[in-house]
Amino acid sequence: MTKICGFLMVFLLCSVATAVGAEDARTGTISGKMKIKNGGPLANGVVFFFNEASGPPPSPEKYWRVPDEIVGTDGEGNFKAVLLEGKYYLGASKRKSGQEVGPPQEGDYFLPAMEEKGVSKTFHVEKGKTADIGTIAEAIPFSRATVKTGSGITAIEGSITDAEGKPLERAMVFAFLTPAMVGKPLFVSERTGKDGKYLLRVNQGGDYYLKIRDVYGGGAPKVGEIMGGYGQDKPMPVTVKTGTTVKGIDIKGVRFLGRGPNQ
Repeated sequence: MTKICGFLMVFLLCSVATAVGAEDARTGTISGKMKIKNGGPLANGVVFFFNEASGPPPSPEKYWRVPDEIVGTDGEGNFKAVLLEGKYYLGASKRKSGQEVGPPQEGDYFLPAMEEKGVSKTFHVEKGKTADIGTIAEAIPFSRATVKTGSGITAIEGSITDAEGKPLERAMVFAFLTPAMVGKPLFVSERTGKDGKYLLRVNQGGDYYLKIRDVYGGGAPKVGEIMGGYGQDKPMPVTVKTGTTVKGIDIKGVRFLGRGPNQ
């Protein structure tokens, strides 16, 4: 859990932790156990929680919504989370290697939000109460063949380059709904490859403000990390129509060089 909090910083755990600390009376606890389908526990993985009130149901084949909270599973696949009261969608994953947080990759064990008759299931967290959802044994190897990237999706695509026009690898594009771009973003792209190209999928049309980082989380950047945003002097919205992809949204990024002595 400590390691995961380090990854997510302001976007996820720390922003939630601040709210939880300030509003203890409004929190509840949810616990359970994650297992691999027809197999053992989803040991040392992560469980995602998406607040129903803050965004659309998660749909990994169409877009990757940034979770509102993430907790780790232990060696037996058990987890426990303290959340603000509300209704949450739920998912889980375990990387083939490492603890990097983000969209699932080929071969990762992955458990999407539970569904009932095609509708994403929600789990209710009540203040002052503990809900045990029992064992969910549905994690299966993730296949990129399920990811929709062609016609019909709603998306933004382009390239991320440095000041000299060279592609920046392993950068991610985060989508915010307001120009301030503070707090938790709503969607995130997969990391760029050697060509610097990205595809940011969203759930519907609208105006989106874009920020790039190579760290999945907020907080002050460290020396050498990629940072930047769309818009030269101020954030510019990218307008997308539902069911279409806006192309050619190229973003310049820089490697953070550190702060001067007076900063």
